Amino acid sequence: MPDFQSSPELTPDLPGPGIDPSSLSVAQLRQAMAQGKHTATALTQHFLNRIEGLNPALHAVITVSQDAIAQAAASERAWAAGKPRGPLEGIPVLIKDNVQVAGMPTTAGSPALLAARPPDAFIVTRLRAAGAVILAKVNLSEWANFRSTHSSSGWSTLGGQTANPYALDRSPSGSSSGSAAGVAAGLAPLAVGTETDGSIVSPSSACGVVGIKPTAGLVSRTGIVPLSPVQDTAGPMAATVADAAELLSVLAAADPADPAVSDLQDHHPERTRGATDYAQFLDAGVIEGARIGVWRAASARADAATAALLDAAVERLYALGAKLTDPVELPDVEKITEPEFEALYYEFKYGINAYLRYLAAQDRVADALPGSLTELIEFNQRNADLVLSRFGQEIFEAAEATSGDLADPEYLELRGAATRLAVTALETPMAQHQLDAVVSLTANPAWLTDYVLGDHNVFGTSRPAAVSGWPAISVPFGYVSGLPVGVTFAGPRWSEPTLVALAYAFEQASAGRRRPALLPTVGAKLTS
Repeated sequence: MPDFQSSPELTPDLPGPGIDPSSLSVAQLRQAMAQGKHTATALTQHFLNRIEGLNPALHAVITVSQDAIAQAAASERAWAAGKPRGPLEGIPVLIKDNVQVAGMPTTAGSPALLAARPPDAFIVTRLRAAGAVILAKVNLSEWANFRSTHSSSGWSTLGGQTANPYALDRSPSGSSSGSAAGVAAGLAPLAVGTETDGSIVSPSSACGVVGIKPTAGLVSRTGIVPLSPVQDTAGPMAATVADAAELLSVLAAADPADPAVSDLQDHHPERTRGATDYAQFLDAGVIEGARIGVWRAASARADAATAALLDAAVERLYALGAKLTDPVELPDVEKITEPEFEALYYEFKYGINAYLRYLAAQDRVADALPGSLTELIEFNQRNADLVLSRFGQEIFEAAEATSGDLADPEYLELRGAATRLAVTALETPMAQHQLDAVVSLTANPAWLTDYVLGDHNVFGTSRPAAVSGWPAISVPFGYVSGLPVGVTFAGPRWSEPTLVALAYAFEQASAGRRRPALLPTVGAKLTS
């Protein structure tokens, strides 16, 4: 077991009293608590104050934990006894509000689920065991952006519109909007997001933070409101690759209750060998000699200023000694979208019906909750003035029109086609050029929030990795008119160690992240 009380190889000297905790790494915060320079309670109170001051403008947080200070006090006692429970002892974490946290609502942004109080998700039990302080539940695109074809990312009925900390009238992207905006604004050092297709990496890019979309099955989905049993995954979001690696080390664990684990054991027995410390792969020299393909076609529609960032990233990789294949082509990548979305309709109906049955099994809340997607659509219709005030539920209706049967031959054909196309698109250049990773811009800069026309996506590069189940990491790199743009590293299944290393080395050489300057300083100094 690593020594959680000190990590000298990762932890520079700490400044004295008067530091701003929102500017420090997890390793620095951990060392400050280990050395008694600061307490977990004071740290937690600092971030609670920051939420109180900034959330009215950001709408990043939906619910603050009522026992956050009590959790911090327990961490304080663990530090005082010299027995920290794990690598996140006393570190506040934000949780996306489609992930279950005992004693708090888990709503996916919808009042339809307000009455439910399910137990901790598997990954939340992992966080608690590691000593993390569950600080708050954060806003998201309602139902993980799978309700309407004209939705506004970051908007939910319960949370309102999450704002981008770099420009409050701009979209934070979605669906892990509150997770990205919360970390960017310094509401907590770490956040948990979830992704089906782009929902971790895209808001990470738009909000200037690091997001890791793990290999499908690496992180448990048990206790997470589902969209797709094939593509869903939770993952870490943080200010730096090092912090994201710390969080991934805690989140990544085999969960026997998650079907993905048993499905993968036969083909990937290494998956069940225990926890991995991803921080061990933080090597700033690893890019030298790495074989990386540059996927340019994905951002062909980018404006000149955005396209120039990819050129700059390529120049940086060359300077670091990477062996680049520029460009690489992903064959038939444009054909993935149609079968993917048609398959997602089936999967959402299947998954949400199963989840609502699970909630209904808790007798004390069963009568207050919709019992199926049909009843959920009816709930929205009855409460249209509130729930449908910004946009409709066309995707819900399309999903309801399917059988919702994952043994349906039509569904199996769609999912099979989507997976084959995505895997082939990535495997072809990887094998042809013997690549370690494929690099691309993550997405276009944040667009103006628009409730009439919805999101204005110019390009995004998440789909091949999302549909194939491959991992991807988005790292802040540059800015267009003050708006962040990330660079994504994608690689084969279970290649998180390689991707973490590459992303870290690129980040260290680029120093591409700037903290947002538009927000007022709230609770910035921690004195004890």
